Order: sequence, then C-alpha cells, then structure tokens
Amino acid sequence: MKNFVFCCLVSCLLLLGACGSDDEEASGIDGPDPLSFFVTSVGSGAAGGNYGGLAGADELCRSLAEAVGADSRLWRAYLSTRARDARDRIGVGPWYNADGVMIASDLDDLHAEGPFLGNPTEVLDENGEPVPVLEHDIVTGSLVDGTLAEGRTCSDWTSDSADEVAQVGHSDLATIPGVPSIWNSAHESASCTEEGLAERLGSGRIYCFAVR
Repeated sequence: MKNFVFCCLVSCLLLLGACGSDDEEASGIDGPDPLSFFVTSVGSGAAGGNYGGLAGADELCRSLAEAVGADSRLWRAYLSTRARDARDRIGVGPWYNADGVMIASDLDDLHAEGPFLGNPTEVLDENGEPVPVLEHDIVTGSLVDGTLAEGRTCSDWTSDSADEVAQVGHSDLATIPGVPSIWNSAHESASCTEEGLAERLGSGRIYCFAVR
C-alpha cells in the first residue's frame, strides 16, 4: 500500500511539473527582451568631459549595467573619437530599454528615427527612469549620422578643459528656441568642465549600448 501511495505521489508531481512547463511556455515567462540600451543614471561630475577615454566610458556603462544584473553583455559608450565613430562601436541591433521596449531595430533605424519610435519616454536609464529635463544634454561627440563631430570630443574624452567642447544630443523631444532636438547631435556644450556641461542643461550623462 505504501509503495502504491508513493508511486501515485511521484506521478502527480511529474504531471504538475509538465503542466507548469507548458504554462510557462505558453505565457512567455522568460519576460521582456533583456536590457541593451540605457542612458547613464549618473553624470561625470567634477570629471567633466574626462571619462578616462573610451575605456573609462565603457567601464561606466558596464558597471551601471552590473548594478542591475545586466553585465553579461559587452557594453559600449556611444561616443565618437578621432579613431572610431560612435555608430561603429555598438553592434547592429536591435536594442531594448529597461522596460523591454525596442528602441531601434538596427543602425539605420537608430540614426534615422533615434531611440524614440515616436515616444521620448522610452529613453530610460538603467533603472528604468527617464532623464530629468534639466539634464537632457547627453554627451556623444557625434554628428547626426553617428560619425565624429571634429573638435567636439573633449580631446577624445580625456579632458575637462574650459577651452574645449563636446557635441551633445537631447534625450527628449523638448524644444529650445533655435536649437534642434536631435538625440545624438543637437549642439555643443559650453565647455568640457562640469560647469560647462551643465550650462546648457546637461550633467555629462552618456548613452550605453550592448553590442548585438
């Protein structure tokens, strides 16, 4: 009798496990697409435009991704230098924000439409929070097509000089009189100092992409 009861229990557990697997597969329990794009939740602070070069900027992206459990991918900062254009550093897409929403399907989509798909609220930091309006200048050193904005990279992201500038984009669709709202190339900063990046509504935040 005991053996019979034991066998029945085992059979029931196996059936429940099978049902659970079917339910998980049917409901898509794997969840949304993993994070592969974000704006940094922190700026550069007193370092201004000196991120320690591309290596330092990439490490900032990786460390913030690690804090939210998304560091298993290769993260790259969307920054151009004299050696390499930002668009050539980030893979081919697609990319998804912290809410699992696809912000661009490929490089052409990204540079034609920007990471908005018609909705600026999709541009989020790694925690899923939007960028404050007063910090919407995002450092890129790039032109609209993702190539180098010559002379606007804070010496390839190694300088916090008051005599240099950075090209920045807008993380939202808000407009400022006389300034185009372009996600990666709206205008230049006042300088590469902390104050210079803040003067025109920025804090030294950067875009981060997982290479796909």
